[in-house]
Amino acid sequence: MSSSSEVRKCDLATVSSRNGVGDCARTGGSGGDTAAADDSHQWQCAQHEAQLDRYCSTDGKMICAHCASVGTCRGHGVTPVASRAAAVRNQLVDVCEKMQLQALRIERFVSHTLAAKEQALQAEASAARERVVARVNLVRDALEEEEQRLLEAVQREEERVQQCLLTQRAHWAQALAALTRTRTCLVHTLTHEEDAKLASSGQDLADRVEEAEGVGEPLDTEQLNLNASCSDSKLLLGLWASAVLLGPEGHNPVSLTFDERTVSPLLSLSEDQRTLAFIRKRARQSLPYDPARFDSWPNALCAQSFSSGTHSWVLEVGQSNAFKVGVCYTSLERKGSGNKSRLGYNAQSWVLSCYEGDFSFCHAGCHVSLALLRRPRRLGVLLDWPGRTLLFFDPDSCAVLHVVCHPFTAPLFPACAVADRSITLVPR
Repeated sequence: MSSSSEVRKCDLATVSSRNGVGDCARTGGSGGDTAAADDSHQWQCAQHEAQLDRYCSTDGKMICAHCASVGTCRGHGVTPVASRAAAVRNQLVDVCEKMQLQALRIERFVSHTLAAKEQALQAEASAARERVVARVNLVRDALEEEEQRLLEAVQREEERVQQCLLTQRAHWAQALAALTRTRTCLVHTLTHEEDAKLASSGQDLADRVEEAEGVGEPLDTEQLNLNASCSDSKLLLGLWASAVLLGPEGHNPVSLTFDERTVSPLLSLSEDQRTLAFIRKRARQSLPYDPARFDSWPNALCAQSFSSGTHSWVLEVGQSNAFKVGVCYTSLERKGSGNKSRLGYNAQSWVLSCYEGDFSFCHAGCHVSLALLRRPRRLGVLLDWPGRTLLFFDPDSCAVLHVVCHPFTAPLFPACAVADRSITLVPR
């Protein structure tokens, strides 16, 4: 093999210290004088007794000059061994660099994402226990068995997530070890193998690369999170609501008023700022522009918002056959006639809706029909912020009409819409 062929060699000290190939330069020629004298016959053509100094890409084998010019590989795609080895080396550099980056991503996933999940798991599990215990305490005598059942459910869910985290750690530790071994082997091949051997080892290298590519990428899935529904209980929720509303330490409704700046021109607001009345088309008023005002839908928000604690309020809906009662984020759109500003048709609002006697719960455009035993004259809303619960109830019978569990992330404003007659916030 010609000793005059040039090679842009890797800095082996850097490769060894970093256990990677990120600092290796691209190969431009043969390794130079790599064939030992005692191995010279190994790389000779058995047919022509000439040196195997070419590579036939058509047949995928080493050949001599005679094979290329007059032999079986005449007319095939033939390249010098040095060029073939250089191409393989350059390919290995790319592959090893990709594996090194993949290894770094896996290390970050294990050290940051999984560690954060483990810390969050403890906080979420603790919060779930507190929710369960706080509600069970209100009706301890009737719910001792339910309390035990729910605590065990949270424990099982915590153990499930913990097991998922442990499994993920073990899996990615093994994957990282396998990837590191393969990368180390390829680095050794890249920096130590003879050109001829390297040129003829395509299948073995391809198998190793395929094995490394099969490791895959780490993914953060819902299986790594605590399922908040593990602490849900219809029995507990119903009795808790009754205890909050009717118990000896019952919750008194808050006194709310509507924010005049948000009231749609389709509505009129009473002087005490508690009654919204729908205005027929011919009698509608022209109001000054305000960025907070709804200009197309008959909506209005209250002046108060909630981001902590437990609160309830009641509305007199009377004989209105078209209204909505609920909560929304302040980010709800105010302008235009699209769904972004329509209560219950976007991710920023949660409302109980009545239209021509049919009741439903609406959020993000999804409607859940509610079969009520009787049409309520008043509607109550109970917001338990720490418990992530929004509850609609009939204040006269304290019957729970619908319950929503959601991890609210911003202050909630009581919101209403009315397209028939009027609705009124009941003062405390």
